Amino acid sequence: MTTQPNAEAILEFQGLTKTFVTPIGVIGHVANLFGARVKKTEIKAVAGVDLQVRRGEVVGIVGESGCGKSTVARMLAGISSLSAGEISYQGVRLPDMTREQRRAFDLGVQMIFQDPFASLNPRMRVVDIIGEPAVVHGIVKSSEKRDYVIELMEKVGLSGAYADRYPHQFSGGQRQRIGIARALAVKPSILICDEAVAALDVSIQAQVLNLFMDLREEFDLTYLFISHNLGVVEHISDRVVIMYLGKAVEVASTEDLFDNPNHPYTRLLLDQLPLLEARERDYQPIIGELPSPLDPPPGCPFHPRCPHVMDRCRSEMPQLLPVGPDRVSACHLNAPV
Repeated sequence: MTTQPNAEAILEFQGLTKTFVTPIGVIGHVANLFGARVKKTEIKAVAGVDLQVRRGEVVGIVGESGCGKSTVARMLAGISSLSAGEISYQGVRLPDMTREQRRAFDLGVQMIFQDPFASLNPRMRVVDIIGEPAVVHGIVKSSEKRDYVIELMEKVGLSGAYADRYPHQFSGGQRQRIGIARALAVKPSILICDEAVAALDVSIQAQVLNLFMDLREEFDLTYLFISHNLGVVEHISDRVVIMYLGKAVEVASTEDLFDNPNHPYTRLLLDQLPLLEARERDYQPIIGELPSPLDPPPGCPFHPRCPHVMDRCRSEMPQLLPVGPDRVSACHLNAPV
């Protein structure tokens, strides 16, 4: 199922920003009394990300570790607060929502975590892990919980006979299926998958990815699929967002991005993908390391590692500009001369 560019935006965020602040503490205050200049530490993990997610599509968010993609996921899921920016769900800003609209948002956006063991309560049976949220939110009655859980377990490829088992009695892939069933139990419209297959064996990854696609069709789901694995993102996504140091540097359809990457960072990422062709290939790693968000470079955040760096890159932040139909990229190479 593909999504048209003019489809309805079910989720939208503008200027999404998250800053983590570490206070100087008592020792720092004392040191300052004696002339020290201890300051609080600020880390801007996400620095003004804009995106519209259309109903029924799969948006992949990709980047190196530390680029802010998981922080975006946690803010959208309500786990982490916003430092700045706005989130809208079905056309309504969160601050403007009525109680019922806010409840619809809280239930409508669910998250599936990377570690399928740490995200499940080891002291609860599966029937309660999956069924209790549905009972608490009035989706099913207590008397209907077991049948409801068994139905969901079978939809994600688990036997309902295992409903009374504990998480430690399942394999990693089975535990991730439990997490998926738990998310589905409250009838969401959007699933945020934060590295949801990264901890699984490759063969199990393929099974879970196929399950995601089947559930997308059956339940009319929208996905935000967060990963560092471009191969997985290419398989499952309709559109891809490339993030670097807290910013979106390119947004394009999956086909356009993989066939003709625009941003230098995107090109370098795709150059690292293994090929099936039986020929020799020299891999050129991206030079340098991801800069620290404690001290980001001036201008374009990618300029210390970019093979096309210009003087302008070192002082001026590039803006996301249209570079094609339904496609934007933040690079001075695209700007008018």
